[in-house]
Amino acid sequence: MAAPMISVGKPSSATSFQKKTRCKLISIPGTRPSVQNGQLLVSTGVTSLDFLLGGGLAVGTVLLIEEDRYDSYSRMILKYFLAEGVVCRHELFVASAQDNPDDILQELPAPILDDVAIHKPVEQPRLTCEPQDSLDAMKIAWRYQHLPKVQTALASSSRFGHYYDVSKTMEPEIRQAAKCHRFYLPEHPTESSPTHSARLTSYSALLKSLHDVIHREGFDVAAPMSNSRNILRIGLHSLGSALWGDDLCCHDNPRNGHALTTFLYGLRSLLRSSLSVAVLTVPSHFIQDRALMGSITRLCDNAIALESFKGSERETNPLYKDYHGLLHVRQVPHLNCLASKLPDHKDLAFKLKRKQFTIERLHLPPDLSETVSRVSRGELATAASACGSGTSGNKHLDF
Repeated sequence: MAAPMISVGKPSSATSFQKKTRCKLISIPGTRPSVQNGQLLVSTGVTSLDFLLGGGLAVGTVLLIEEDRYDSYSRMILKYFLAEGVVCRHELFVASAQDNPDDILQELPAPILDDVAIHKPVEQPRLTCEPQDSLDAMKIAWRYQHLPKVQTALASSSRFGHYYDVSKTMEPEIRQAAKCHRFYLPEHPTESSPTHSARLTSYSALLKSLHDVIHREGFDVAAPMSNSRNILRIGLHSLGSALWGDDLCCHDNPRNGHALTTFLYGLRSLLRSSLSVAVLTVPSHFIQDRALMGSITRLCDNAIALESFKGSERETNPLYKDYHGLLHVRQVPHLNCLASKLPDHKDLAFKLKRKQFTIERLHLPPDLSETVSRVSRGELATAASACGSGTSGNKHLDF
């Protein structure tokens, strides 16, 4: 679709070589071609997530986000995705069964200006009497001095996308400038079918609404080419939950077990032939059938899972004090290539700073604090005394 096409011209009578001409790529604001496979990419709004996905989200694909238990961070990534569409003047399609799409749009983070994003405070001149040299020498133990510094940030050399401040909401003037299509399930009454059907009426109504918007607004690639082509960003919140009339999260053997997978088949068919990209969230921690969850994952092009530390033992674990949760890459796309590019590091974590959501490589400290070290020493001493009853008394353990 967006891959560069090569056309062959007429052979010359004087030579046997053929001139190859490269057709012009589709130029749409807020997009760029992938350096790996030529696919047209858009930003998710999170620069570290773009780097993880190979540069961004490919147009015509689906990104699945497995929600964290409290739907805090998955909802935040969805708002980042929609906010990036507003700034790039893309059209939006927001669907939800719980919250009104207008409420979701009002929570979009505010964009940060370039001069604010790259501003660095001027370093104050340091007095010569400050013992800075001695402090630098005491920063790290001697055994770790010559180890290479771990690069935890995920970023590329070329910037793509914008930065956002999650502590502020987007101004109404900026938000209202973008064209948005809304689907709020309570405003679309559906009748339950008396016969067993693989497709729920709620998903059928959603798919029909998407089909109408794509063909009516000219996002179909079969539509006549024009200079005003645009991208449709589709945000689908919490599919598979009971609010959509689905019983995936309610029973071990759901009656509508194939309703969501049938919807995903139709969604991918629409996106493959249109200038659209979708991000959907699914409460996977409620779905008991893991085989069914695997089918849902395989029907999406990209899939990530968020594991929040809220309410778990890791929330108070000093090992993870710098992070708010773990990120797992379930699936990466295979587009215009035989093998997909896998992330360099599989140990990933995310953190929510005061103004920004970032994804980093999970880097644990080489040593724990004195309290944790003391506890570990006590446990080792107890284990050693228990195991050393049958050994000679002159053996000892060095800590």
